Amino acid sequence: MSKYKIRIVIVLAALLLSALSLARAEIRYSEPDKQDEFSMSVAQIKMLVDTGRCKAAKKAFNQLKTGFPEITLPDSNELDLFIEAEMMRCKGKFAKAARCYTKLMDQFPPESRFYGPALDRQFRIATAFLAGEKKAVLGIFKIKGYAEGIRIMDGINYRLGFGDPIGIKAAVDVAKSYQERKRFDEAYYRWDEIRDQCSSDKLRKDALLAMAQCRLAVYRGYEYDTSALIGRPLNPESYYNSAKSCYQKFRQQYPDDVNDFGVGQSLKEIDEKMALKQLKIGQYYQGAGNNLSANLYYRMVVNRWPQTEAAMMAGEMLSQNSPGKEKTK
Repeated sequence: MSKYKIRIVIVLAALLLSALSLARAEIRYSEPDKQDEFSMSVAQIKMLVDTGRCKAAKKAFNQLKTGFPEITLPDSNELDLFIEAEMMRCKGKFAKAARCYTKLMDQFPPESRFYGPALDRQFRIATAFLAGEKKAVLGIFKIKGYAEGIRIMDGINYRLGFGDPIGIKAAVDVAKSYQERKRFDEAYYRWDEIRDQCSSDKLRKDALLAMAQCRLAVYRGYEYDTSALIGRPLNPESYYNSAKSCYQKFRQQYPDDVNDFGVGQSLKEIDEKMALKQLKIGQYYQGAGNNLSANLYYRMVVNRWPQTEAAMMAGEMLSQNSPGKEKTK
């Protein structure tokens, strides 16, 4: 069993009592002994499924249906769908199991006894995929199931919305997955959606900080475009989506948290990067023998970002380039 399957087992074990509420919520036996027997049978089945003991789980499911026929509702295949999904999960066919849980939830209302457990199982499968659990492709190859995990989580978020804690967590886990895998553009827009849709002030704050971090991480160096840092000239929307704008909004909206999250240092880092970019342009012109254009960029650095290391270097270059030596080509 892979480490991700083990992780699923551990997490699901912690949720044993709540996940098994499907039985207790719908069936109450007047005889305590019968109620205990039923609860123990359900708990045993879950343990068998979680540990991949599929033959024993199938046998236990059949015994449960025989011993407690009242759990099978007339004209309903809800139990059969749940058993089918559980057996797929037991065999490690997580993608197929997730689709079967989706089918169950599409056919039956949230109040049904298997809806909650199906949603819980589906969420745990998606969590495993986002953590790197592999899925089979064409029955031959195995690839990491990040895309499958995102698809499942998106389905959960669509089903529950941003007003439900699980729906919110599904969206947050997708954003974190993108960010951890350094897919910062996708992460940025996911965090932006969370910030726009969620009512929790703490989550909105976390999302805004994550947006800023993602945009800052996109910048690859002075040789490349700086729009991720400060946006594009004459394009207000691109500035709104820039790292500097996000950090400034954070400083304005959450002034008490600025020091805790190093926002001031991050803004200084952006200034350093922008100043270095312009300094390098000046050095290029100076290397080409055009001291006049070089000095224009050096003065820009000194005037716009006076507290940066690049400004100190630009000042030294200006002092070396006397006006008599300036020339144009």
